[in-house]
Amino acid sequence: MTTARRFRVGLVQMRCMPDPAANLATAVARVGEAAREGAEVVCLPELFRSQYFCQREDHDAFDLAEPVPGPTTDALARAARDAKVVVVAPVFERRAAGVYHNSVAVLDADGRVAGLYRKMHIPDDPLFYEKFYFAPGDLGFRAFDTAAGRIGALICWDQWYPEAARLTALAGATVLFYPTAIGWHPHEKAAHGEAQVGAWQTMQRAHAIANGVYVGAVNRVGHEGPADGGLEFWGASFVCDPFGVVLAEAPRDAEALLLAECDLGHLEDVRRSWPFLRDRRIDAYAPITKRLLDE
Repeated sequence: MTTARRFRVGLVQMRCMPDPAANLATAVARVGEAAREGAEVVCLPELFRSQYFCQREDHDAFDLAEPVPGPTTDALARAARDAKVVVVAPVFERRAAGVYHNSVAVLDADGRVAGLYRKMHIPDDPLFYEKFYFAPGDLGFRAFDTAAGRIGALICWDQWYPEAARLTALAGATVLFYPTAIGWHPHEKAAHGEAQVGAWQTMQRAHAIANGVYVGAVNRVGHEGPADGGLEFWGASFVCDPFGVVLAEAPRDAEALLLAECDLGHLEDVRRSWPFLRDRRIDAYAPITKRLLDE
């Protein structure tokens, strides 16, 4: 058995209220709570500072955006520094007038911005009109050195792409964090709800297995939007180990602070027994960069 460091991660599953200041205050409080419970890395949900505005195309929603560094990262950097904990902090980033990103700032335990990730895959579906708001990320798939080790962050729709997980793992991440805002169209829940949640979790557990990494997916919870429509966010935040074993899972209908231990010795053992990274045929993968192999 390889001797390696263990550390605890905390996922903050929360309801997002109409008041951004209240959401930020909740996030700061949960970071402190997670640290007191022993977490060394705390991850918040995607776009947690507001309700999920991408359900509609509304130019006024751009007023929610802010620079990095900015008010949200400043407040969470103080929380990180006070609690001596790493914070994975989603933010609606205002890069310039008319250029916005769906981003994550990784804040180290001393409050320093350790790195920035900009969401690479931008959806455009009913009630998920993100292409109206966000330019695609241009920083690539990254891993960041922190007081808790080298970690990676991807965002929601990125969850469905094995290439994103692979490249982040190849950059050295031992944990992939997925801040998320995903839910049911209420009229689809009865017919498709279980299958949708199952596919969501299965996909991310597969990323953990294929890359030999821990995965932490953190969602919001609650209904947002019109009472006769909108989205019902399904919660179900979870952490799984490098062989896809679910270590902790939150409920679908309530706020939760989820804690789980990551053991880099276990990661080493899994990769030695299932050496998927060793056996990759990197000489044969060039066609992956094509849209389709139709010629």
